[in-house]
Amino acid sequence: MIFVTGGSGLIGSYLIPALLGRGLAVRGLYRGAVPRHVPGADRVEWVEGELRDSGVLREALAGVTHVFHCAGLVSYAPQDAELLRRTNVEGTAAVVDACLERPGVRLCHVSSVAALGGLPETATGPELDEKAKWDLGAAHGHYATSKYLSETEVWRGVAEGLSAVIVNPSVVLGATDWTRSSTRLFRYAFDEHSFYTPGSVNFVDVRDVVEAMLRLTLELEVTGERFILSAGALPLVEFFRQAAACFGKKPPTVQVPDWAAEVIWRAEHLRSLATGSRPLITKDTARAGRRPVVYQAAKVQRATGLQFRPVEETIRWACAGLTAPNSQPAGGVVLP
Repeated sequence: MIFVTGGSGLIGSYLIPALLGRGLAVRGLYRGAVPRHVPGADRVEWVEGELRDSGVLREALAGVTHVFHCAGLVSYAPQDAELLRRTNVEGTAAVVDACLERPGVRLCHVSSVAALGGLPETATGPELDEKAKWDLGAAHGHYATSKYLSETEVWRGVAEGLSAVIVNPSVVLGATDWTRSSTRLFRYAFDEHSFYTPGSVNFVDVRDVVEAMLRLTLELEVTGERFILSAGALPLVEFFRQAAACFGKKPPTVQVPDWAAEVIWRAEHLRSLATGSRPLITKDTARAGRRPVVYQAAKVQRATGLQFRPVEETIRWACAGLTAPNSQPAGGVVLP
């Protein structure tokens, strides 16, 4: 029996059918409503409960051999700092504790390249790998901090005897809900917005993320290691151009300069304080991509033999799998 958290999310919704395709029994945690959009959902044993509910987790892990912890919150809004801590840090701690109570259970934890801490000022090049050190003295966003702290919970579990691996994907691309996670980038291109920010973003195909997780967790004995999952970096404007071309839309043509982005995020911050709404742009998203970073994924390729799909191929595949949204969102500048 395989237990999956976050089965309704981008990675989880591709992981579950892949597990079922291997003939494995799957149990999934859900909150609110069973995610019927997930292929094979009717063949999953669903357990309702909160991620931090240790009682629910203990019961859910009965008879389980492997746990894929995909659940997590992605947000750059300052008002979500506490929710990020509860979901990403406390949620992971609860999963780790539940696994420790079941000797022999193996855990795969989905982290993020954000947990690597970014490029240090002393770096001589743009490349980062799994040896990157989190700078405790540097300023980090709430999301990155929550992912780093969630990893420390997994390391704690490993120190206490848990068999676990961590994957650190870059921006994951796939065909899913237009309003969630990285798929909003495709929505931005579909809606023919005019503005884009400079800089590059690292991308990876969700199918490759799932395949790496399966190989690392089910086929290899490695434990206490983390693995970057990234196919490569692409200028954000080039991503929008390719996605827009797939949709038959006009790509953005107006670059937002750094000074304008600084003004916008400050104005959005004041607006969010006054109205209680989430800002469209935050300091973290406004400054993302200014220092070019290339995440090196050679380690996982050596360990598993996985070859990442080219980003251009992934963009075409994801666009083909997305259906036109029923309604158009409010305009804005995307600063992922």
